Amino acid sequence: MKKFLLSFFTIIVPFLTFAQDFEIVGETVNPSNKINDGVINIAVKGGVEPFTYRWDQQSTPLTSNQAVGLTEGVSYSVVVTDATGASKTGVFTVETEAITEVFNGLMTPAVGALGSILFWDPFAAVGIYDPVVYADVKQIGIPNWTNDLENKYTLKKWLKADGEKVNVNDPIAVITDKSGRDLTVKSSAKGELHHQTAEGKVIYNSENAQHVIEQGAHYFATVKYDEPAVLTHPNGDPLTKPISFIVIWLVFGALFFTIRMGFINIRGFKHAIDLARGKYDDPDAPGQVTHFQALATAVSGTVGLGNIAGVAVAVSLGGAGATFWMIVCGLLGMSMKFVECTLGVKYRDILPDGRVFGGPMNYLRYGFEKRNMKGFGKVLAGMFAVLAVGASFGGGNMFQANQSFEQMAGQFPVLAGHGFYFGIATAILVGVVIIGGINSIAKVTGRVVPIMASIYIVAALAVIIMNIQNIGPAFSAIVEGAFSPSALKGGVVGVLVVGFQRAAFSNEAGVGSAAIAHSTAKTNHPPSEGFVALLETFIDTVVVCTLTALVLIFTGMHEVEGLAGAQLTSDAFGSQISWFPYVLALAVFLFAFSTMISWSYYGMRAWTYLFGKSKKVEFVYKMLFLVFVVIGASVSLGAVLDFSDMMILAMSFPNIIGLYMMSGEVKVDLAGYLKKLKANQLFRKIESK
Repeated sequence: MKKFLLSFFTIIVPFLTFAQDFEIVGETVNPSNKINDGVINIAVKGGVEPFTYRWDQQSTPLTSNQAVGLTEGVSYSVVVTDATGASKTGVFTVETEAITEVFNGLMTPAVGALGSILFWDPFAAVGIYDPVVYADVKQIGIPNWTNDLENKYTLKKWLKADGEKVNVNDPIAVITDKSGRDLTVKSSAKGELHHQTAEGKVIYNSENAQHVIEQGAHYFATVKYDEPAVLTHPNGDPLTKPISFIVIWLVFGALFFTIRMGFINIRGFKHAIDLARGKYDDPDAPGQVTHFQALATAVSGTVGLGNIAGVAVAVSLGGAGATFWMIVCGLLGMSMKFVECTLGVKYRDILPDGRVFGGPMNYLRYGFEKRNMKGFGKVLAGMFAVLAVGASFGGGNMFQANQSFEQMAGQFPVLAGHGFYFGIATAILVGVVIIGGINSIAKVTGRVVPIMASIYIVAALAVIIMNIQNIGPAFSAIVEGAFSPSALKGGVVGVLVVGFQRAAFSNEAGVGSAAIAHSTAKTNHPPSEGFVALLETFIDTVVVCTLTALVLIFTGMHEVEGLAGAQLTSDAFGSQISWFPYVLALAVFLFAFSTMISWSYYGMRAWTYLFGKSKKVEFVYKMLFLVFVVIGASVSLGAVLDFSDMMILAMSFPNIIGLYMMSGEVKVDLAGYLKKLKANQLFRKIESK
């Protein structure tokens, strides 16, 4: 026994000593002046192979000793573990070189800090909801299947019985493609095998519309885990579907105001259309623009890249079912838009020269002052104004210029590398419009918005009609995906959150920006503009966002992996209309252009609230805005844009607090307005026979 122990320690002790004694050597590489292209290479001296590398960058696999796509100036850590379980941690930073890299590196922690507030999950924090995504089963599908695969696969023979225990890499079935080639499929998980397709039956046929539309049609078996498995990112971190605080804040507000206003989103819809058509336009009413022009300006500020790129992301993450919850959230958001835009008109200031100053800054300040909370109102109004200015320069300006250039350069290669000149040209176009103020903006949006919306809607309907045979499978996928999605999509809660999040972020109901545009409308009755504002959310989410989602689903592009955003939407249109990506690129530019001119007005009104209402102050803001157009198109700013985009969402905090406080007076005003409407006491245009 002594000899055995002596031999054991002679062998194992040096082994353990060797195993513990290893060193991490890191090499950082900054290959160019572009942001977010840093590289860290790791070499391990000593230790026992194989090693695992757990990076704090979630997209880097556990097996990789190299991390790419890193933000310069930001520290990254990696925990290296050898075969004996010994671990060491290394921290490395890719040095910045260009000024853009410095800004991006400085703003990245700020984005993380603001994101930790906006996307904090209160339900998970108190233990009510577990955001971690679990899988009870592993789905087994056709090897190397992709959405654009044109083939037919039949299950030839099962190699393992239904209910039999299998291990990873056990051969479980033989499938045959249309050329007669046999493929042996191996299990990718350990557990209990369950057949979903009988021998001799077709698994997937690319010529079958139902197969193309149906989510997961290429799966033919499942392996039930002995215990639910946690789905993970490539670096091993658990995959989560948190219920973000900002989504709760926006959706709960929308639901509250829908009930508080007696479902005004439904019962007020017809009257809203009549107002937008000009049936109640009083030319002598105070204000600067018509109901339709105010609506067009507000719509141009919300309908944009979010409707094209954002929806593609939502459908990619949440599947077809996210569309259902997106529509529900859009319908609820209509009521919140009614409340904020009614208040925007009620508390507006009209100067002797005709300029209108309205929006959340006014009703937060003066509405709270009326309730003997002057100090609190000033704080909320000031917070909103600061956030609105930041959002106008970033999400409402630089982001739009940046993404429209990327989309245009992608379709028209001659533009590549000429972002500065593209920015100059765009700034000139924007400047021509915004120098003239809200009247000029309203006239342009009144023409551009119907044109750009019509182009997009007609194209979307064309794709849907071309695939009209898929209507049954498409709507089945939407309903089934909404109420019985796979664990991979996060379950019902995960899909609901993705759909609600996209709708809330897109239509900006509760953000307060639209109230600035609607406050300029010619009207003697604040609720009338609230009715018009209902249509804005309906157009943005229920119409445009839904059409984008339907195009993706009808063409089967919602099943594409590894591709999202505007490119996915472009590919969906391009799969049916080969030349349409060029039209879509132009539509993206128009969307971005109209968003910029609308947000220039929102930002300017917030700016004048902070620095004074003189025309000189307005001119300074306009010049700054045009400079940021050029910067946005010519420079990659990464985290700077992310931060400013988050500022748009943060605007909802002070705004919705004000809406809650003043919802009672809006309800009283609404009742009075409806009473006058029924009594035919409102100004109404005499229709010519």
